[in-house]
Amino acid sequence: MYAKFFKRVFDFSAALLAVIIFSPLYIVLTVTGAFAMHGNPFFLQHRPGKKDKHGKEKIFKLIKFRTMSNKYDDKGNLLPDDLRLNKYGKFLRSTSLDELPEAFNILKGDMSVIGPRPQLVRDMVFMTEDQRRRHDVRPGLSGLAQINGRNNITWEDKLGFDLQYIDDGITFLGDVKIIVLTVVKAFVKRENISQNGFDTAEDLGDYLLRENKVNDEEYKMKMDESKKIAYFEVL
Repeated sequence: MYAKFFKRVFDFSAALLAVIIFSPLYIVLTVTGAFAMHGNPFFLQHRPGKKDKHGKEKIFKLIKFRTMSNKYDDKGNLLPDDLRLNKYGKFLRSTSLDELPEAFNILKGDMSVIGPRPQLVRDMVFMTEDQRRRHDVRPGLSGLAQINGRNNITWEDKLGFDLQYIDDGITFLGDVKIIVLTVVKAFVKRENISQNGFDTAEDLGDYLLRENKVNDEEYKMKMDESKKIAYFEVL
């Protein structure tokens, strides 16, 4: 009953309340980010959302506060993440304030307050059919994986927690518990913000390649598939 009817009402109400309460903070971070990032303070990226009636993931634009600059080298290639992640960006990530604009994704209906975190399109194509069941529900601002290690657990565990959230049954009390633990871990303890050994979380495809779970040919094929999906979304 909650998952089918009341969860969306809860999501919309919570997101609207957050936007109203934090409106001064949105203004401050927007202005500060424009100076710190030398331009657009927002970061938009295509992410896979809930499946439609045909069983295909709806691709939506996730909005966050930008944490990395768009600096290029002499050949026109983006600089490595560690060179584009400045002090302001690190502050946003450590406090999870970069996630605040996702409230507008929730208002729009692309996301939920609690659910599997929306991964990259290039992550989605490397998932198994069973793992892609995580897209049977709206992606969330936080989820079961985020309170059980966040970015510092294996991809298998991360996706496993996403499916567990669905398979165990989505309840109001369960969502409230995740919200409380998210606040404690993300804003109080600030645990597992980044993956050990990486400035940003490692992509699923890169992880599978590094662990020899896919070969170079499979990796290239899947990456090409993700580029095609992104290309058609831009059209």
